[in-house]
Amino acid sequence: MRNKILALLLLAMAVTTVHASTYVLLVRDSRLQTITGFGAACCDGAMCPFGSDTRPVTLLYGPTSKIGLNIMRMEISPNFKGDLSFSDVGWDTPYDWHGSLPSAKIVKNRGGIVFGTPWSPPGSYKTNGAAQGGNSDDQGNQRGQLREDCYEKFFPWLNTFLAYMKANGVKVDAVSVQNEPDWWVNYSGCLYTPQQQLKLVKNHASKLDRQKYPGVRLISAEPLGFDPSYSNMLLNDPVAREQVDIIAGHLYGHPPLGNMKSAAELASQYGKEVWMTEHSVTDNINRLPNWDEQLVFARELNECMLSGCTGYIYWYMRAHWAFVGTGEEQYNPGNTKNTLLPRAFVMSHFSKHVTGSTRLETKSSFKEQTDADIEATAYIKGDSIIVMAINSTSSNHQLVTKLPFMVKSGTQILSTGNETSNLCQSNDLGIDAPMKDITVSMPAKSLSTFVFMIDNDPTAISSVNVAADDGPKTYYDLSGRRLDRPQGICIERRADGSCTKVYYKER
Repeated sequence: MRNKILALLLLAMAVTTVHASTYVLLVRDSRLQTITGFGAACCDGAMCPFGSDTRPVTLLYGPTSKIGLNIMRMEISPNFKGDLSFSDVGWDTPYDWHGSLPSAKIVKNRGGIVFGTPWSPPGSYKTNGAAQGGNSDDQGNQRGQLREDCYEKFFPWLNTFLAYMKANGVKVDAVSVQNEPDWWVNYSGCLYTPQQQLKLVKNHASKLDRQKYPGVRLISAEPLGFDPSYSNMLLNDPVAREQVDIIAGHLYGHPPLGNMKSAAELASQYGKEVWMTEHSVTDNINRLPNWDEQLVFARELNECMLSGCTGYIYWYMRAHWAFVGTGEEQYNPGNTKNTLLPRAFVMSHFSKHVTGSTRLETKSSFKEQTDADIEATAYIKGDSIIVMAINSTSSNHQLVTKLPFMVKSGTQILSTGNETSNLCQSNDLGIDAPMKDITVSMPAKSLSTFVFMIDNDPTAISSVNVAADDGPKTYYDLSGRRLDRPQGICIERRADGSCTKVYYKER
């Protein structure tokens, strides 16, 4: 009996030791990508009809909202309006572009970024004569592609979209070449090979009227699984490279630390942004996601940052597996129409704190890989160092954060479950004196955002990151939006990817 009791005590000690595991995260003052922001799409689905229900963007967008999104994706529809009449539209167009206007206006008024993606050019430009991708019996399996004799019409068509939106009060920040050019579909779609996209961009993207629409940026085609051959072919051609500002793609079938990381490696060499422009995580058909699935979403966000991503745009903003409830009874309880769902609060950990920051290089005692049980990233924004930590295990753990600067205070924003009371709880870390090595708690199955305030005493900064001052520079405001020129207090991004906060005074 005594031996059995001793064995049980030893087992209990072993379990306690496992539960008290300590991980180390070394954060270096080596600057990586600057994060432009986070968002979702205002397209079809539950946003119909025409995206006229603006409650989702009202709940989700802007720095004073609970979620803090700042990027919105919309479709550049190839469809004609037909009998639809929009008496409130001030500048007419034959195309059905009215739908996203109400939501886009709110996002822009709140300082956000809006961009448009064509699912297809007009059908009259295509080999199958229709906006449809071509995967249907009535077209004899004719693949829909942009006809070469219509390449010269494509960017002028995008200009008409920019003109329409501008005339109706929305300055569009970017337009894309194509949604999923590698996916043959029976809805709106258009196929391009990497070579065809290169020919289109290299020979005709100069027709995008950047003088008439200053600041508009061109986004590459957005392949289904972030196939790097699409972006690499553009970047390896000096003429095409000058035309493209943002490399984009989706994550279907390919996690971030695979294709996306590969595409980002070349993009970063040329100072291009990298946006993940569509993915839906654990989009359950018959139920709301559980907390384990919310942590899968958190890991995807974190791994996108590790991959070099500068912008993350989810799929629908309103769906029972997204950010705002639809009210469909089969997904109750918890799917109340136009109320925030738990996934929105998971997104807020990143969108409220990481937007406008610059990722810092980290080295850890845990593996940074897809579906890792413990994950972390670190960022710097103004006077704050932000550490994002995800513990997907069923045990409590400690994280020793070794920071590059002395910090004088800290807060933990903690989410541990789908219930509202378990989401985004704010706790003071009780830092009483400036320090660099801080041990923080990672509860079982948790997502934590640690915000540390840098001690700005002149003796507190132990090192300064000095980067070469050669090559082109780009500028962003403190919310991560790109500027046409430096102005006021802004973030300067150098050709080597390093960033610093600077002040430019008008002369």
